[in-house]
Amino acid sequence: MEVKLPKLGEGADGGSVVSVLVKEGDRVTKGQTILELENEKAVAPIPSTASGVVSKISVKEGERITVGQVILTVDEDGGAETAPPAPPAAAAPAKSGPAPEKKEAAAEDKSGEKAEPAPSAPPSNLPPAASPSLRRIARDLGIDLTRIKGGERGGRIVMADLRAYIGQLQKLAAQPKAVQASAPSAPVVESIDFSKWGAVTKKPMTPLRKTIAGRMAQNWNAIPHVTQFDEADITGLTELRKKFVAVYEAKGAKLTLTSFALKAVVATLRKHSIFNASLDEAASEIVLKEYFHIGLAVDTEHGLFVPVIRDVDKKSLLQLSSEVADLAVKARERKLGLDEMSGGTFTISNQGGIGGAHFTPIVNKPEVAILGLGRAALKPVVKERQIEQRLMLPICVSYDHRVIDGGIAARFTVDLLHEFESFTENDLKL
Repeated sequence: MEVKLPKLGEGADGGSVVSVLVKEGDRVTKGQTILELENEKAVAPIPSTASGVVSKISVKEGERITVGQVILTVDEDGGAETAPPAPPAAAAPAKSGPAPEKKEAAAEDKSGEKAEPAPSAPPSNLPPAASPSLRRIARDLGIDLTRIKGGERGGRIVMADLRAYIGQLQKLAAQPKAVQASAPSAPVVESIDFSKWGAVTKKPMTPLRKTIAGRMAQNWNAIPHVTQFDEADITGLTELRKKFVAVYEAKGAKLTLTSFALKAVVATLRKHSIFNASLDEAASEIVLKEYFHIGLAVDTEHGLFVPVIRDVDKKSLLQLSSEVADLAVKARERKLGLDEMSGGTFTISNQGGIGGAHFTPIVNKPEVAILGLGRAALKPVVKERQIEQRLMLPICVSYDHRVIDGGIAARFTVDLLHEFESFTENDLKL
């Protein structure tokens, strides 16, 4: 029995084999993990769908495989003799009539109509047999009658043959392959020998880095990005955090700026639902979501992971602080499941702990916007005609310009600043 790669989840069609955990001759049981697969930045165990002795392994480490591809073959009887093969087709009694015509007669398309044979009659030096009126019609339509096989006696072409030929041309034109063939081909990628200018060190891309690179290129090429920049005054927020940080730590949670950002973002998304949406390009519809699942970009030594915190609007700052810490640990240890990195409606990328100010985050498709946070810095700010020292947080909102206009983005940013600057003690009390 063939064991194939099962469906992995929404939007996941395959991955790279990290390790094969069995070898030929091993006995496996149904549900036993047979390999580890890296997909969408997660390493997932793949169980066997059958029990028996492994007779053949069809994949190897580092190979990219897709859903439905054979992973291995098992002998369910543990090596017992299999049933005798069916008698060869030659033993069947011969039937009259040429085989090609029978196959052609059985071929039907999805609409129930008989599929017409492809026009393949070679051009001839002799004019095809057809009536003058039919020749005139073919000439007006620009159709070469020598390419049509006549259905009447002696190969004579009649109107039914002409209609069938035109119908076949229409079907060929409507086929996806024909459309794809006419599309411009991708540019050829050439390798450059950089060693001719000096010493180099080559490092192969890991499967995770390939996944990240592919997703980033896809998102950047598919979405017309615009980024809105501003600064939020988080002087008051920081004072509140210092006041409550010990209380939260006593409860086993670390109160960080990210927790406040989650609350501020959801409050703003409630006012501007277009930022909590997706574009269904196939249906030409904008899907407005009534749930708030926020992705958090986590930087690890393996690469960028984006775990999703679900139902942020229904959770307290204490719950969010605890969940943020737990997901960050799982991301760094590569223990996130595919379900923990899917279904996001908006993403936050906080680089404040590393440094830097404004940047241009890339929208995580199929979302339509992302918030980038830089490192807060003390700056002189004019407030009520007085220059004060305030802690200013760089914020960067990138959005899909197909769905969101600049005016809406500016209003979203203004309301987001207000949310950052409006936290009170009541928001932090346990």
